[in-house]
Amino acid sequence: MHSNIDTLFSNMWDDYVTITPSAHKIHALLAGEENTNDIVNDHVAFRTFALDKTRLDKLAAHFLALGYEAKGDYNFEAKKLTAKHFEHPDDTKPKVFISELRVDELSDQAQAIIKKLVEQMPDSMVKADNFLYSGKHWEVSKAEYDTLLNESEYAAWMAAWGFRANHFTVSVNYLTRTNELADVNTLLKEAGFVLNTSGGEIKGGPEVYLAQSSTMADRADVAFSDETVAIPSCFYEFAQRYEMPDGKLYTGFVAASADKIFESTNAK
Repeated sequence: MHSNIDTLFSNMWDDYVTITPSAHKIHALLAGEENTNDIVNDHVAFRTFALDKTRLDKLAAHFLALGYEAKGDYNFEAKKLTAKHFEHPDDTKPKVFISELRVDELSDQAQAIIKKLVEQMPDSMVKADNFLYSGKHWEVSKAEYDTLLNESEYAAWMAAWGFRANHFTVSVNYLTRTNELADVNTLLKEAGFVLNTSGGEIKGGPEVYLAQSSTMADRADVAFSDETVAIPSCFYEFAQRYEMPDGKLYTGFVAASADKIFESTNAK
């Protein structure tokens, strides 16, 4: 396990931008002439399968060991996902959002594919220092990916990409150029980036103390067992948080908005 939070996030970022080149460009766009290190990362999200070897808790252990604490619980009924978010006592550290697919709610065929994939992964892997940016630990065919895709975009993404940051998130509150999400979206569109419009370009708002938007995922090559194909990889998210009545910025997540953010990696 990592002993240093910043090293962990830096390694995850390096892995993420290799398959999400647009994040590099957007990072530069929003930082403008400023030092790009000034961009504050609101949260990083991870996906996994709810099977013994790969449960949410196994991923969370890496963050708990670094002082993170479990906060909110979320349920996405239609997408068959359970999620939790974690915060560090040092609120300059990014929040972490981890979701897991309730594999037992899928069809027998999809369950069989997923179980076959996870069986190929050594048990000890989840404890490795680099687990959270280690990718996939199994062979998966294009046909198996397509079968999963018909049933769950999330399952197909996980089968293709494995363990890595699904997205990083720019904290709009701390940008130097603008602190309004609508302005950020305009900048992105003018620069030619495609936004996720599911549930509206901006999901949420002041009334739920959190507004979010995201790009649609880049496409990158995945080496399936039988062929290499470009499919949706990862995306970049933007979050604007609002003060609650007690004067503190809201630190949680809004399930209705997150539900639509998941669709940023949709292949269909």
